[in-house]
Amino acid sequence: MAEKEILVNRSAYHDYFILDKYEAGIVLKGTEVKSILAGKIQLKDSYVAIKDGEAWLINAHISPYQHGNRHNHDPLRDRKLLLHKREISRLQKETSQKGMTLVVTRVYLKNGRIKLEIGLAKGKKLYDKRETLKRKDLEKEIKKQMKFTR
Repeated sequence: MAEKEILVNRSAYHDYFILDKYEAGIVLKGTEVKSILAGKIQLKDSYVAIKDGEAWLINAHISPYQHGNRHNHDPLRDRKLLLHKREISRLQKETSQKGMTLVVTRVYLKNGRIKLEIGLAKGKKLYDKRETLKRKDLEKEIKKQMKFTR
């Protein structure tokens, strides 16, 4: 069960507290698969929404395949996510709470299939972001000192 990471959404970890993670498949067209495997996917302003009992990836930009012709896809189209019905209902219940949202944290290849890791997230305030950065800097400094003293 080898996993190959294609993309990690670092801005999601910066902007949100990730409370829970889910694995989802995604419905893609042929040229979209080739573009994603080439790393031509951008999740900057993307999010997951639940409409009519189905999960959808919205605003994810998958660049048109370079060698595609008239069969190329729309880069910003909404893409259906594949989740179990009970997962979708649980996510819908969680996101109905104030301040909760669904974001894609990473895209990876698992057993020849493209999968998304969806994070149930709560937005960070500016002071939370500053606190996280301070903690990271402090941990870096401690590691540096530990390495130096050896």
